Amino acid sequence: MIAYLVLILAALSRLVPHALHGTGVNFTAVGAGLLFFGSRRPRWQSVAAVAILAATDFYLTRFVYGFPFEIKGYLVTWAWYAAVCLLASGLLRKVTALRVAAGVIASATSFFLLSNFVVWVGGGMYPHSAAGLAACYVAALPFYANDLISTGVLSAVLFGLPVVAAKLAEAMRAHSNQPLA
Repeated sequence: MIAYLVLILAALSRLVPHALHGTGVNFTAVGAGLLFFGSRRPRWQSVAAVAILAATDFYLTRFVYGFPFEIKGYLVTWAWYAAVCLLASGLLRKVTALRVAAGVIASATSFFLLSNFVVWVGGGMYPHSAAGLAACYVAALPFYANDLISTGVLSAVLFGLPVVAAKLAEAMRAHSNQPLA
């Protein structure tokens, strides 16, 4: 159940800045939420993760940005949501710091590469040349940095807190089993 709560909070992290009339610093829990959800739930439940985040895509597009909603514009993003869940289901079933770091880097980097490629192909903002693609990626570097940081920090919390709690519980058990002097 905690995985669903984390996923819902991740979805809400996309909506809150807009509800507060600002876009903030592009700090969302989506990458970390998908990694955590995928590591804790069966693979087939990735469909639920995609559905929850697709609902936020619809809401933001129609009601916050005021644009028409076209499914074809989101297929790559929705495939990415599912891919991150599936990556986590394999990589993060056994949690180590190295595996979490790899998941964070893979998640943020793949989103950066895919989303900006889609902008370059269909956005009309950049010329369809190597220089145009490079310009698109360079312009998005600040967003990549924010995504990498937010995914890293939140993944450290989500995957690290249970480890810290277990170590504290173990230390408390060991301390309570010592004879009184």
